[in-house]
Amino acid sequence: MEATTSSQTVQTPSATNRGLTDLPEEILIHILSFLPTLYAVQTSLLSRQCRSLWSRVPALDFSYDTFPSAEPDPTADTDPTRLFADFVDRALVLRPNSPIRSFRLSFLYYHRYSSHVDSWLRCAVTRFQARELHLDLYVEKKYQNEVSLDQMYDFPLSLLRNSRVEVLRLTRCDLWLPADMSAMNLFSLRTVFLERIDMTDQMVMDFISGCPNLEDLEFHNSGGMENLKIRSEKLKRLALGYFYDCDSRNTVEIDCPNLWFLKFDCCSFTQFWLKNASSLVEFHIAIVHVEQYYYLWSKVVKLLEQAPHVKHLNVQNWWLKFVTSDNPFPKSFKLQNVRVLELRTGYTQYDLVGMAALLELCPNLETMILDHLHKIEEDESLPDEFLNKPVKFNIPSLKHVKLLTFTGTEDEHNFVTMLKKQGAALQKITLFPFKIDGNSCHQYPPVVLRRKPRECEATGSSSSSSS
Repeated sequence: MEATTSSQTVQTPSATNRGLTDLPEEILIHILSFLPTLYAVQTSLLSRQCRSLWSRVPALDFSYDTFPSAEPDPTADTDPTRLFADFVDRALVLRPNSPIRSFRLSFLYYHRYSSHVDSWLRCAVTRFQARELHLDLYVEKKYQNEVSLDQMYDFPLSLLRNSRVEVLRLTRCDLWLPADMSAMNLFSLRTVFLERIDMTDQMVMDFISGCPNLEDLEFHNSGGMENLKIRSEKLKRLALGYFYDCDSRNTVEIDCPNLWFLKFDCCSFTQFWLKNASSLVEFHIAIVHVEQYYYLWSKVVKLLEQAPHVKHLNVQNWWLKFVTSDNPFPKSFKLQNVRVLELRTGYTQYDLVGMAALLELCPNLETMILDHLHKIEEDESLPDEFLNKPVKFNIPSLKHVKLLTFTGTEDEHNFVTMLKKQGAALQKITLFPFKIDGNSCHQYPPVVLRRKPRECEATGSSSSSSS
């Protein structure tokens, strides 16, 4: 049906044009703000009314992978990067000098375009007074070659001095810090995301000192750091991701008294230090689930001892191995304030014993969200003491359980039955049916199991029940 409808729409463009042009201009501009600028410009062909709308959109998004000639073609006479650069140049010249919310540029960079990128960014920051600046110079691998991979753009941070930029996202470039970084005072900058950008330990500290109002900071796939220290009075969110094979990175030390969100995603620092974590309420931990990385996961989990006020915990199920190790939490330790638990897990006996161990630490848990855990290796053998012992969940306050990617296996159904029997305070279980069919994945409407005085009944649409 959808394919047929789509085909009919293409065959009757005049009807589509009339439908679009009947909308108020404010709504049309809002719709166009979600499209790459190339597509927004193309709508000017629909009607005279739409001709200038793209130039009033409060967002500019120049995405190389949406450009028709982006993929390299040895038989072509023109360079696709040159065509893209010419398009960006023309678009910026034709657009009036009105402020924009965001400027995004995704580009296959070569040194010959250094002055172009300088000009585009300067235009975004000074002429259009952009509040968000996104620069991604790591486009898909199919566009890359040995030359492009070897050439890096030098992003001049001094460009942001006295600007209105609040959000900065940089991917794969060299970050050039001025000598007087501590005096830069980038007061407007609130959020920074840096990916594939190498920085020394001193550069990180200088960068943070130059952003006195920085509240949200993320590093991904970054190198050059050995003893990383992140210290800030204002920082509220911090995420470190994909710091693999960091044998030379001895420590990461975090001292941010107002930090409320912390995420470690695949980080292999040898030591993790967390200081002044009294404000931390949301903690995320993710490590590739293979034996060689368990020791990293356990080191990060141990940080929970320094974060007594965590209310929202996101982890994977390695808990049986942890609680049976030589160095678990002290016997009296409890995660008393955890109300929401997101757990990536399976539903085998091994997984359920580990889940029970974690739930024992969370006596006041109210909501549990379970998602699939991708296991690269088989589970270890279950210790004899757990082989034939019934699994008991300590869930006196648990009210709602969500099973994401519910595939309907026997283990999953057995787990749901256990929850019904043991969850005295449990009000509902929400299943999100999920089916993998070859290379396709299908998500179906959720099925809700609600507790009645003596039973649980399934509620939901007929389509979800039938699936």
